[in-house]
Amino acid sequence: MSHTYLLSWDCLGLEACINISDIDKEKMWSALKNDESSGRTPTVNSIVNMIMLRARYNNQRHYEIYLIETDDSISREDLVQMFDDSPQSAADLMRSRGTKLYSDRYDQKSAVIR
Repeated sequence: MSHTYLLSWDCLGLEACINISDIDKEKMWSALKNDESSGRTPTVNSIVNMIMLRARYNNQRHYEIYLIETDDSISREDLVQMFDDSPQSAADLMRSRGTKLYSDRYDQKSAVIR
């Protein structure tokens, strides 16, 4: 079994690490149990929309938003610790293995000096 995480980071570091697989499971079980509180739980779409909105209106912080699929053995705490220990390596790994949802990353390689 695997988990899907929504990761959002900017020039200041990791901002969000959300296990969206758990949200989907909660919504499904609440609906099956006919639980009235299921309407109060945010949906994955609403969470993604809020994070995207924040990124678009704070473009000076160069946000990146990725989805990453992990094995059960990797927890949210492991991902957060990876960003704490080595933020550049963690970001590079997410870029190479994840699915990009949004990025206004400033690529320094494209700068031209004359």
